[in-house]
Amino acid sequence: MGLQFWIMFSWVIAASAGGFATSLLFAGVLQLSRNRFLIAYVVYGCILLYTFIALNDIDVAAIGSKNWVWGILAGVLACLFVVRNVKSQPTSRQTNGARLAGDLAWAGLVYGMVDALFLNVMPVVATWVGTAEFGWTATFLGKIGVGIIALLASLLVTLAYHLGYPEFRNKRIFQALVGNSVMTLAFLLSGSPLGSLISHPVMHISAVLQGAETTLQLPPHYQAESASQSSIN
Repeated sequence: MGLQFWIMFSWVIAASAGGFATSLLFAGVLQLSRNRFLIAYVVYGCILLYTFIALNDIDVAAIGSKNWVWGILAGVLACLFVVRNVKSQPTSRQTNGARLAGDLAWAGLVYGMVDALFLNVMPVVATWVGTAEFGWTATFLGKIGVGIIALLASLLVTLAYHLGYPEFRNKRIFQALVGNSVMTLAFLLSGSPLGSLISHPVMHISAVLQGAETTLQLPPHYQAESASQSSIN
């Protein structure tokens, strides 16, 4: 394996470790409220993503504009899956008006966009950059192989980040992995990050409308966690 591959592999490992540390410290240990936790998470995510882009000369414009029509289509299809999953969960929304608008913007759009970039887009881009020197994507089987590696990289970051939350140290982790896999596949199959950048925020917005306290997609949750833990493990 070449040096570039190991550099990109190191970025995926760093993202996994950083995501785990962020959710573990601010949710697992300090148990910050969701809105306050998001401040720490958004700051961490933005620093990581900016550093990754700047140090590796990632052409954001080129990646974002490639196959954008297919990306929109894939994003819409992924939305059908993730929104249906959200709607299958109990409702708990109690906010309206300005407070609901704030929740939709912060826990919905911002949280969902950072999640998409951190969990779905960054690991895929790192894989593409890391394997570009090998020319694997010149063949159909090579493209499949790179896609599998990229999906595994996304799953690794997703797994580590969610395990930092005590609420995901049970069967819920599989639900998180499945949902994020769908949104990462929306990127991989379309070749456009819009597949993830559309579906992930829409999932979060749907979860806000359904109710943050009963939807899996909006951690952290603290209330009644101990009461429900035994039935899930």
